[in-house]
Amino acid sequence: MATKVLIIAYSWSGTTAKLATALQRVTGGDRVDLTVAAGTFPNDMYATSDVANQQLATHQLPALTNAVPDVSAYDVLLVGGPVWSAKVSTPVRSFLQSLSNFSGIVAPFYTDAGTPGGYENDFASLVTSATVASGIGLTSSELQGANQQLASWWQRLTTK
Repeated sequence: MATKVLIIAYSWSGTTAKLATALQRVTGGDRVDLTVAAGTFPNDMYATSDVANQQLATHQLPALTNAVPDVSAYDVLLVGGPVWSAKVSTPVRSFLQSLSNFSGIVAPFYTDAGTPGGYENDFASLVTSATVASGIGLTSSELQGANQQLASWWQRLTTK
């Protein structure tokens, strides 16, 4: 039986969207891009980090502005976003809060500036009912020519 895959991604700068597109080619999965209201985050990376840290401190995560399909129809969710201060971005956190009844496999994919820190541990702490698999993270410069690396990761993920 074929594995049903949903790729869910939030991309602040476009880099994670490129990774999601590459993963879609490798997996053949469906895809949803998470969105938030225009103006939620500034165009400056450091100012965005400040906004996100304030959202975390006040427990006021941004609302997602698009519908996400019923994830129970999928076996694997690949959930992607940028690394913000070594943590899961707040839009991705908003999505992960909705996974309380998903019992399949969830794997993170992420983009960073070379310092993911404890991203995968933070991600795993946000997923309570599903099995969290090891993720994959790339910098924007690593995206070019990463198809073999992504294919190997996907093969390891689906042959366990």
